[in-house]
Amino acid sequence: MTAWLHIVGLGEDGLDGLVPATRTVLETAEVIIGGERHHQLAPNIAAERLSWPHPFDALIDVLRDLKGKRVVVLATGDPLWYSVGARIGRSIPNEEIVFHPQLSAFQLASARMGWSLADVETLTVHGRPVEQMIPYIRPNGRLLLLTTGSETPGQIAGFLTERGYGASRISVLGAMGGENEVRFDGVANDWSHEVPAFNTMAVECIAGDDALVLPQMGLPDDAFVSDGTMTKQEVRAITLSKLMPMRGALLWDVGCGSGSVAIEWMRGARDALAIGIEPKEQRRAYAAQNAATLGAPRLKLIDGRSPEALGDLPAPDAVFVGGGVSEEVFDIAWAALKPLGRFVANAVTLEGEAVLRDLYAKHGGDLARISVERASPVGGLTGWRPAMAVTQWSLIKR
Repeated sequence: MTAWLHIVGLGEDGLDGLVPATRTVLETAEVIIGGERHHQLAPNIAAERLSWPHPFDALIDVLRDLKGKRVVVLATGDPLWYSVGARIGRSIPNEEIVFHPQLSAFQLASARMGWSLADVETLTVHGRPVEQMIPYIRPNGRLLLLTTGSETPGQIAGFLTERGYGASRISVLGAMGGENEVRFDGVANDWSHEVPAFNTMAVECIAGDDALVLPQMGLPDDAFVSDGTMTKQEVRAITLSKLMPMRGALLWDVGCGSGSVAIEWMRGARDALAIGIEPKEQRRAYAAQNAATLGAPRLKLIDGRSPEALGDLPAPDAVFVGGGVSEEVFDIAWAALKPLGRFVANAVTLEGEAVLRDLYAKHGGDLARISVERASPVGGLTGWRPAMAVTQWSLIKR
C-alpha cells in the first residue's frame, strides 16, 4: 500500500529547517492541515489549507475523506512525541503514513539547560490538567514540561511552593531554534514573569527543610483526606502489587471511598486511568479532593452502587473491590476484564471472607490473610496494636 499521508514536524525556522526531501513533500502537497502557527511557518505553498477541526477528534474523519490526495499534516517538532502523530497513528494504518520528525522541544530544552535527556522526566500538561505533574515533584528531580499556556509556569510554581519546594529553579523557554528565541529564569516562590503562550518549562526541584516528600506509590494514610474508611497503607501496597499498574491501563475501583487505591494506581504508571464507583457523596468529594492534591486529576468518579453501576463502563485492565464483594459483582467484572486482567478483592468481615473463600474454591487464584500491627502508647510504655486482618483474593484472567 502506498503512503498518502505525510506528517511533517516543523521547528521555529519553518521551511528552512526541513531537509530537501521533506520540503519537496510539503511543496507538492494538495492539502495541508495544521494550526494557525503551523501555516505561518510554511507559507507560499500552493495547496488547499485546512485548520484543525472542532472537536479535534474529528480530524481522523477529515483525513479519511481526503484519502487519495497528497495530504500533509503539520506538527511541532517530533510528531510522535506528545503530538498529533500518535493520535493519527492509532487510527490510520502505519503503512499509509510517513513521519518526518524535527528536533523536539524536549531535545532543544535539554540542550539549552545542559541536561542529559535520559536523566530528566519529560512531561506534558498541554491540553491536560496541570495537576498531572504533581507526582513528579521530588528532591533533586529535573522536569521538562510542555505547557498549556502562559499561565502554566505560575501554576506549577504554586504547586512547588505549596509543597516546600519554593527554592526550585525554573526556566521557561520560548520560540526555541528561531530568531525570536526567549528565556525566562527564576525561582518558584518568586515567579512573576509574563511568558509567551507557547513555551516549554524546565524545573529543577530543590527541597526545603519542610518539603513534602512522597513516594510515587506507597503513600502514607495521612496524605489522604477521608472519614477513616479506606484501604490502609500496608494493605494498599500489597493490593497494588496484585493490581499491577501499567501504562495507559484502566482500573475499576468498586467502592472507592476516598480514592486511595485508584489514585495510587494512576500515580504508579504513566497515563493510567481509573474509574471510582462510590455511592456516598461525601466520600466522592474526598476522592475528588485527593485526586487533585495528589496528582491524579483524571480520576473519574461515578455515583452508583455495584453491581448496577458496572454495566456500561469501558472494559478494564484491572478491578479492585474494597468492600461489598459478591459473586454477582465478580461475574460482571470478570466478564468485562480484558485478557490478562487482574481482579483483586479485600474483605474484613466474616461474611465477606466467606464470599472470597467460595470464589477461591471455584476459580482458584491466590487467597491471603494480611495482618498489620503498629506501635502505639500503652500507658507510659509502647506496645503493638493490631489492625483488623484483611482477607485478600486475587486472580489473573487467562
